Amino acid sequence: MAVPARRTSKTAKRKRRTHFKLALPGMITCPNCSESKLAHHVCKSCGYYKGKEVTSK
Repeated sequence: MAVPARRTSKTAKRKRRTHFKLALPGMITCPNCSESKLAHHVCKSCGYYKGKEVTSK
């Protein structure tokens, strides 16, 4: 098995990991009640999805 000749430095390790980051979810405003909601999901405050009431609150 191959063994690295030198230990990976902190700088090299951190440079490699610069692209490992959390992405924010796609938030949009609900056209019915203007609350922010996740895209392609039922609005939690009013229960509408694509202009139709899906759940009643």
